[in-house]
Amino acid sequence: MDIFDGLNWVALALVLVIAILFSGLRIAQEYQRGVLFRLGRFQGLRGPGLFWIIPLGIERSVTIDIRTRTVSAEQQETITRDSVTVKVNAVLWYRIVDPSKSVITVADAPSAVYQLALTSLRNIIGKHDLDEVLQERDKINGLLLQGIGASTIPWGVEVERFEMKDVELPEAMQEVMAMQAEAVREKRARIIKAEAEMEASEMLALAARRMAENPAALELRRFQMIAEVGAENNSTTVLMIPAEFVSSAKSLSDFLRDKMAKSPEPR
Repeated sequence: MDIFDGLNWVALALVLVIAILFSGLRIAQEYQRGVLFRLGRFQGLRGPGLFWIIPLGIERSVTIDIRTRTVSAEQQETITRDSVTVKVNAVLWYRIVDPSKSVITVADAPSAVYQLALTSLRNIIGKHDLDEVLQERDKINGLLLQGIGASTIPWGVEVERFEMKDVELPEAMQEVMAMQAEAVREKRARIIKAEAEMEASEMLALAARRMAENPAALELRRFQMIAEVGAENNSTTVLMIPAEFVSSAKSLSDFLRDKMAKSPEPR
């Protein structure tokens, strides 16, 4: 009996040792890294795949996800440089490039990056006018990325993109901008109409000079006009006046004007 009891204790101890050894096994996915600490001291990175740590609290691993994360920043109400209150939504893309720094340097890397993004968003919007925020989004997005990117490098975090998603304006400002846009459209319409009229007048003047050089062209144009009138309204009466009559009347008018100009004034 003593022999069997001794074997049981040996088997129990062996099972316990094997269980302790197996308890130190860890698995890190392809997109994960394990930050290893031994008695509180940083030892290095482990993974991806299967790795083993000394159990019983001697070694500890912290698993870090190194994939790109997408964070939608909550709506921020801020004031532009020209004292207009706007509400801005933004989206942040970042990833952890140095898992050891993200654990050792900062307590909560995702929360720290998120709060830094919100602060940078309010500061950048406050340094620009409303027109710049609405019309120069690429420039604002570049400044947002530049402002937050340098601050996250010591944390082992790389900010890939930081862009505004939506800008909400006060209702009164929306009405003013709608009126301004309508005025701009009306101005453009009037300019286009004036340019069309000017171009039409230039073409008419050119046509008049061409017809004056060739009287037959004037007659052909007159016949074409009569045909168009007859096609539209058959009840219209058209009275034809020879072109020579118009020329004679013009010559007579010029002759009388010259004669009156040359005649001596009565004393």
